[in-house]
Amino acid sequence: MHRRPVHTDKAPAAVGPYSQAIAVDSLLFTSGTVPIDPATGAIPEGNIEDHAHLVFRSLGAIAEAAGTSLANAVKVTVFLTDMGDFQRVNAVYRQYFTEPYPARSAVQVAALPLGATIEAEAIIALR
Repeated sequence: MHRRPVHTDKAPAAVGPYSQAIAVDSLLFTSGTVPIDPATGAIPEGNIEDHAHLVFRSLGAIAEAAGTSLANAVKVTVFLTDMGDFQRVNAVYRQYFTEPYPARSAVQVAALPLGATIEAEAIIALR
């Protein structure tokens, strides 16, 4: 098994002792990504749609840094602090993933790092 870390400045830097993603054989495993603006290192003002766009753009940038894309995602997990945002996040999600959609879970959580309202992680095929 060959493990290699993946990093891009186009996505938020890790806020703890972890990698943005790890590529293993033919799969890329991303860490959970919250809506941090990589240019400022902070969560910008905005609504759930703005934050979802930032999260999915960051996941896409990580995928590209590994030599793949969100089109090759096989599993996505979305964490929300308010399940009432589910449909609004779905509307944004459809702009980043196409049919056949990856398998997905959406889970409501009590809190997320840095006070975020959304976090997502993905498993993406490399080839």
